[in-house]
Amino acid sequence: MKPGFATLFLFLLLLQGIYASGSDRWQQHVSYTMDIDFDVETHRFTGKQKLVYTNNSPDTLYHVFYHLFFNAFQPGSMMDVRSSQPATMDLQIGTRISALGPDEIGYLHISRLECNGRKVEFKEEGTILEVSLKQPILPGSMVTFEMDFNGQVPMQIRRSGRFNEEGIDYSMSQWYPKMCEYDYQGWHADPYIGREFYGVWGAYDVTIRIDHRYIVGATGHLQDPESIGYGYGGIEIPVNKVGKTVWRFTADNIHDFVWAADPDYTHTTHLCADGTRLHFFYVETPENKQPWEQLPKIMEEALDIINARYGKYPYGEYSFIQGGDGGMEYPMATLITGNRPLVSLVGVSVHELLHSWFQMMMGTNELLHAWMDEGFTTYASSETMDELVRRKFIPGEPSDFPSESSYQGYFALAKSGREEPLSTHADHLNMSALYPLSAYNKGAVFLQQLEYVIGPSAWEKGMLAYFNEWKFKHPNPNDFIRVMEKASGLELDWYKEYFVYTSKTIDYGIREASPDGSGTKITLERIGQMPMPIDLVVTDEKGNKEVYNIPLRIMRGEKQPETKRKKDWHVAEDWPWTNPVYELHIPLRFEQIQRIEIDPSLRMADINRENNSYPKPGS
Repeated sequence: MKPGFATLFLFLLLLQGIYASGSDRWQQHVSYTMDIDFDVETHRFTGKQKLVYTNNSPDTLYHVFYHLFFNAFQPGSMMDVRSSQPATMDLQIGTRISALGPDEIGYLHISRLECNGRKVEFKEEGTILEVSLKQPILPGSMVTFEMDFNGQVPMQIRRSGRFNEEGIDYSMSQWYPKMCEYDYQGWHADPYIGREFYGVWGAYDVTIRIDHRYIVGATGHLQDPESIGYGYGGIEIPVNKVGKTVWRFTADNIHDFVWAADPDYTHTTHLCADGTRLHFFYVETPENKQPWEQLPKIMEEALDIINARYGKYPYGEYSFIQGGDGGMEYPMATLITGNRPLVSLVGVSVHELLHSWFQMMMGTNELLHAWMDEGFTTYASSETMDELVRRKFIPGEPSDFPSESSYQGYFALAKSGREEPLSTHADHLNMSALYPLSAYNKGAVFLQQLEYVIGPSAWEKGMLAYFNEWKFKHPNPNDFIRVMEKASGLELDWYKEYFVYTSKTIDYGIREASPDGSGTKITLERIGQMPMPIDLVVTDEKGNKEVYNIPLRIMRGEKQPETKRKKDWHVAEDWPWTNPVYELHIPLRFEQIQRIEIDPSLRMADINRENNSYPKPGS
């Protein structure tokens, strides 16, 4: 073999090895430097953006795409059309966009764009900027984009905008030209229709020049806060009363940036025992003053609960900002409506804070896997709120089943006849009104029910492993289920395939129980199309309970019982998923049985519980 050919052969082998070992899980990287000048009289702004883009993919890129979200808030936009049609109407939007006048619409326009100092061709197509490159971006290379842009803040319609219902002047989310994500599935240049987002991990350095009367809350760490009178630990230095104040925020390992501004904001801070500093921005009223004053200590307690269960919050700061149109999550900050009673204010704050885990650190493609964000957050919010009640930080009664409302929502969806699989793209659902029942409720059920399948110990281990393995990455459903397989030692692909990619439902029943020699024969039936392992609880005449765990054969194992259950826990023969009927023989005599019940914990999402017990209710 000639030396030249040998060298080439070895290089090709090395290249093959690189691409064969997880080559689909590379991530692009961005580094934004932005400087914007904001005019509060016209509600317009001009900006300069420098974006250093690293192509970590194995592909050569001949085009790039940017999101121009503000262009959605114009009559005739895709969001306007989609939101005003009866089946797909978003009740928070409706026909409001179509009524906007020229000085009320939103827009984002690019006036100059260069790549590595050379002008490039670009075209605005609604909420997407299409860019044709003169020189392609090679694998492993880094390029610098520089642009000038200008925008107008729309009247508040959805998440973003000016003058929301509570009087906040500016809620600035999705406000800047944002590079679209390119991953193992290619470009994700999705037009903005009104649902969720997907972004590239990177660093942000953002300078905002705005009228000196305004207070700004934002993603990131404020640089040189004392120079503008931004209170930290009681430090208050008077601001310059002439012209504009310059606010500069920086952050690393994030995939978006939000800010809000109002001249009447009250800004308070709370330093947690673990060193995390919480910020609170709100316009004080006699009605909301007490809830906002109580919120800091409660949110520190919530943060402690979340850190212990789902992984440690790493950014050091987080801001709760009154603004937007309900609650919407962003890196290191959230926009929430703030004129609420205490429990409601805590509820929205907990939910949005938890998005820091399920989306801001585990950055799933929300358009494709919204349930991994909204569903996981909904589950964790219910658990966290229940724990705050137990610790007496908020009023209420503790629950044995905090996710019950999520199950009820899912049951309504499953019985509606209109359910679509969780894998349906968020913007392409046939009925927009069913989105929360799917992404939020069924997504929460997915997580709670998985705990039933694999057991609490393995589930808790898996949730922390998921955080540690996938923080600052883009996990998909298979990534999550693989983590849980490793934590439990069970095969779980069947669970993902049925519950995510189909709308098949669970329905098991007890067909009959009868004497069987000195024991009892119990006949179970699978009526629904989705198979599940079964926890069958048998209660005798004295009230003693025995649990018979019936694993699915395709699980290749069984869950481990809770410690308190080990004495009365029995693992029965596997149930092949193809078999509609299963017989269980137990040593307890038939006349000694008081009750037989399938999953009294209610964690299995059985859509018909009327046939889950023997004797049947009322018999």
